[in-house]
Amino acid sequence: MPLKFRITPALLAALAALPLPLWAATYQVYVTNERSGDVTIINGADLKVAATIPVGKRPRGIHVSPDGKVVYVALSGTPIEAPPQIDAHGNPVFEKKRDGDDDNADKAADGIGVLDIAAQKLTGKLHAGSDPEEFALSQDGRRIYISNEDTKTASVINIASGKLEHIVPVGQEPEGVTTTPDGKQFYVTCEAGGDIYVVDTGSYSAVGHFKVNGRPRSIAFLSSGGIGFIPSESAGELNIIDTAAPKVLKTIALPAGSRPMRVKLSPDETRLYVSNGRAGTISVFDTHTYELLNTIKVGTRPWGIGISPDGKFLFSANGPSNDVSVVDLKSNQEVSRVKAGSSPWGIAITSR
Repeated sequence: MPLKFRITPALLAALAALPLPLWAATYQVYVTNERSGDVTIINGADLKVAATIPVGKRPRGIHVSPDGKVVYVALSGTPIEAPPQIDAHGNPVFEKKRDGDDDNADKAADGIGVLDIAAQKLTGKLHAGSDPEEFALSQDGRRIYISNEDTKTASVINIASGKLEHIVPVGQEPEGVTTTPDGKQFYVTCEAGGDIYVVDTGSYSAVGHFKVNGRPRSIAFLSSGGIGFIPSESAGELNIIDTAAPKVLKTIALPAGSRPMRVKLSPDETRLYVSNGRAGTISVFDTHTYELLNTIKVGTRPWGIGISPDGKFLFSANGPSNDVSVVDLKSNQEVSRVKAGSSPWGIAITSR
């Protein structure tokens, strides 16, 4: 005979008294804080800060290992600079560096921090070349592909050995890095000039190159169909790309004032979310028709975004206001703000 029980106020009170991860927290949100040098951890169950972990200088890119045991964080000792001037084509204009310009950079601080999820602490740092900003993991989780912003290169490190195995020349100001769904290539976006490089993960050489308009920041790929999405920040555009060619298939103008930063797919891949920076909004697109479905108001200058594993909530890192917006994706409305550290930048979400 099956055991029967009744949910009573006493039972609910007992459950509430248990440590949160034992019964309610199915995921946690990890937020890099660029200026305060730490990572804020937010519980998905109650949207409260669970911990703040010091990680090092200028944490930006952040991603979870395929086995869900480690969060990797890009760290850089290069000081924060004001955004460059933009030319008539939406491309950054960089002044020629003077002797001593790099004197304030702490190269010993550069690396990929290794944050153990179970212990909730930084357990090591991998050498990652100069000024790592963003990165992606190989499909098997054994290597990290990194954009080295100040050296016009992408580097490849072996996680087990901790060794830098390859350096791949790319364009000026490389930023976004994403591995293709089949794991055979990774793409690197370069802010200056809008260059996109396609790097083969067997030979570690560039096998493709094309351009988009000014300041491409990130990439997202559909898991099938050979379609990718790249935003152009200064042009206020979303580029639909064919990964077989590779080339741009279609360019979509975003709402006025948009400065797109990050692109993120919903778990079922029917929606694409774009953080619009200074516009303070998130754009929602249909991933098959490319129709703009909604524009969601969030916090100040949303940069990194992440989506809960169940697809119910979107989280955006709002740099100037030092908080994280929580968006209900059923109503497409911001429902909460959570305080983070100083200048939130990137977001990664772990299942528990």
